[in-house]
Amino acid sequence: MIEVQSLTFRYEVSERDALRDVNLTVPDGAFLGIIGPAGAGKTTLLHCMSGIIPHAFPGDFYGAVRVGGLDTADNRLTDLSRLVGTVFQDVDSQIISSVVEDEILYGLENFGVPHEEIGDRLTAALEQVGISSLRERTIASLSGGQRQKVAIASLVALRPQILVLDEPTGELDPFSSRQIFTLLRTLNREHGMTVVVVEQKIMLLSEFADRLAVLNDGEIVKEGPVRGVLSDIPLLERIGVNCPRAALFSSLLAEKTGTEVPVCVSAEEAVEAARRVMG
Repeated sequence: MIEVQSLTFRYEVSERDALRDVNLTVPDGAFLGIIGPAGAGKTTLLHCMSGIIPHAFPGDFYGAVRVGGLDTADNRLTDLSRLVGTVFQDVDSQIISSVVEDEILYGLENFGVPHEEIGDRLTAALEQVGISSLRERTIASLSGGQRQKVAIASLVALRPQILVLDEPTGELDPFSSRQIFTLLRTLNREHGMTVVVVEQKIMLLSEFADRLAVLNDGEIVKEGPVRGVLSDIPLLERIGVNCPRAALFSSLLAEKTGTEVPVCVSAEEAVEAARRVMG
């Protein structure tokens, strides 16, 4: 579980709070999406969840963040990393080896995994992420989506309880983006990992996440089940968040026909809603 209590944070070089009085609970096994306009504090919140803040970025930190019962301010970043695996927005910045197998081995060896477990963990991580065939490939020969999967596999091998990802599909095409989210859903549902994702592709995120948290100007302005959050179109438009077209369509369909139409989160749901309403 992730517990964020009355969290306020201001970077040392800034004159304004990046986060302000944030309260949020992410239960074990949840799949939470975090959305909001540029500069809302989304990446900062992820850094607080992983412990990167306050350990790696100096600033004024108030409140508390606990992951798996550990207070991030009172525990070492290396200890927190055993609980929380982080995939950064620029995935290439965290890949340090030239071969896929070596990249995954690096984490296993440096986190003190018993030698007799390393081989099995490496093989299992490759299989879980679906990249066993890439085991001996060079990182330079991989596509953007494949590199994202390598970064995720290197974390999965360490068996964290929580995965936090900062715009994991930012540089990927639609097919590769969907592959990454399908993988995250598998890790979430079949392997019990809690997943927290900051993502700009809100329609794609909404298909896979269970809940959404909306950040604006450092504050959480709405949080809840996906369809409930997307039903508040005026709020999303007011703060500059692009509401998914499927959700906009279902809202417009309800307005024009005077019928009750559930909030749609995919094109398929929108088509089915139109068929039901139009007869």
